[in-house]
Amino acid sequence: MLEIRQVTKLFNGIAAVREVSFVARPGEVTGYLGPNGSGKSTTLKMIAGLIEPSGGEILFQGVPIQRDRIAHKQRLGYVPEEPHLYGHLTGLEYLEMVGQLRGIPQRKLKEKIEGFLRLFSLFPNRFVPISSYSKGMRQKILLAAALLHNPELVLLDEPFTGLDVNSALVLRSLFQNLAEQGKVVLFSSHELEAVERICSHVVILHKGRVVANDSIECLRASLALETLEAIFSQFTAEQDTSAIAREIGEVMRL
Repeated sequence: MLEIRQVTKLFNGIAAVREVSFVARPGEVTGYLGPNGSGKSTTLKMIAGLIEPSGGEILFQGVPIQRDRIAHKQRLGYVPEEPHLYGHLTGLEYLEMVGQLRGIPQRKLKEKIEGFLRLFSLFPNRFVPISSYSKGMRQKILLAAALLHNPELVLLDEPFTGLDVNSALVLRSLFQNLAEQGKVVLFSSHELEAVERICSHVVILHKGRVVANDSIECLRASLALETLEAIFSQFTAEQDTSAIAREIGEVMRL
């Protein structure tokens, strides 16, 4: 179980995340939602151990992650929002590098890499430099690298970026399958339809604070709203979006 307890992150004295608390449980995909700038990626980076919280505590399986950061990172797979890859390496070389850093035995690593490359439709391009890959292909390499060592905790920050419809459908099923295996899956995305289909529980951030933390069904019932989009708007909308759209149309016609 992943526990976030009163976590705050300050940048130059300004809070990007304020006293955020929630739990992500094994066996379910937890959706982590919020408008741009709400603190989603900052939270995931703190959970991944890439940046330090200014306050609060993060625990995985009941143990504070700062107690042994190396051990924590060995148990997690992280797909960041922005793909920072070594463009001069081929897809095969990149996965080999990641697997070796993870300490995966060479024979098993070879089988895993070949399997991921084939299943992600990257095998024909395995010898092509990543700098020549499309955005969607790079995203698939990131996903393969994150899952290569069979992590217990999976952090997904906008994992559908650049993917075609078929690949996105495969990932929807994959994330559900990971949860069924008993893994903790935290899924941050702007794809509200995907979140609604995949996640049973959602945490919604607004201006760095948690404004909703419940199952989608309970939120629907308590707010008398049918869709996750409507629920999201209820908690985060600061403007009349329909009015703004009409005004944009009026400006176009000037």
